[in-house]
Amino acid sequence: MAHIVKVKTGSTFEERASYSRLVAVDNWIFVSNTAGRHPETKEIPEDVVEQTHQVFANIETALSSIDASLADVVMSRVFIQDPQDVPTVMEIIGQKFKGVDPASTVTCPPLGSTVYKVELEVTAYKGASQTTVDVINTAAK
Repeated sequence: MAHIVKVKTGSTFEERASYSRLVAVDNWIFVSNTAGRHPETKEIPEDVVEQTHQVFANIETALSSIDASLADVVMSRVFIQDPQDVPTVMEIIGQKFKGVDPASTVTCPPLGSTVYKVELEVTAYKGASQTTVDVINTAAK
């Protein structure tokens, strides 16, 4: 039988919308679309760089609560409100996922509020960071 863990952060949004920040089903980990709201102050930085770093801090906190990390991420979905912010956000994402290289989707849809400049959703596999990885470069053929 599968073992399921649901991580809640105390966010009023999680309560109202009946969702969890993270759900782990055995080794599979699904982290909800995450914005850059600071969990204690409830503030959202205006600067896209600060927001992106807060998004990662929120995700890393959720992952660490079940002994996982960004190194276990196998898929990311990046939502950036303003297409002009794409290079800035992707530079940070490139730094955070250096050597992890998850599959990724990047899109620029309207987000739930104009205060959100970036949101990130990830899928991870607990222990992926400890597994042997074969890299196939199709461009080299």
